[in-house]
Amino acid sequence: MQYKANSPEDYISQVPEERQEALKKLRKIIKENLPKDFEEGMQYGMIGYYVPHKIYPNGYHCKPEEPLPFMSFASQKNSVNLYHSGIYAVPEIHDWFVNEYPKHNSRKLDMGKSCIRFKKVDDIPYDLIAELCKKLSVKEWIEIYETNIKKK
Repeated sequence: MQYKANSPEDYISQVPEERQEALKKLRKIIKENLPKDFEEGMQYGMIGYYVPHKIYPNGYHCKPEEPLPFMSFASQKNSVNLYHSGIYAVPEIHDWFVNEYPKHNSRKLDMGKSCIRFKKVDDIPYDLIAELCKKLSVKEWIEIYETNIKKK
């Protein structure tokens, strides 16, 4: 679902009430654990965490006026979705997450290339997400991004 939000607070206030506390907690966990220099804001209709232009002036190669995306989350029709570029770009992070997930949740992992879907907000593994946030620094993410973009 798309929300017309200008800020993370505005976004959360628009989602169904039964999801608001979970999204507030998810936001808090991410902000507390994401390495310094990532910034929070609205990106692609979601609450996003990205490398600001002051650190990486080139921006996102598909849309250079946008800062380099890294992580985001959204309330969709049937789930809360977490997107993490490191899971997609770094096989070791993907494998670590897949192996750790069952230790935090008894439900089957519902995951795409960079997307993790939580059909029930009670199933969001906040501790695991906190660890995931710490896996890459801004500098490491830029290096991975540039290496992968230059290959194409």
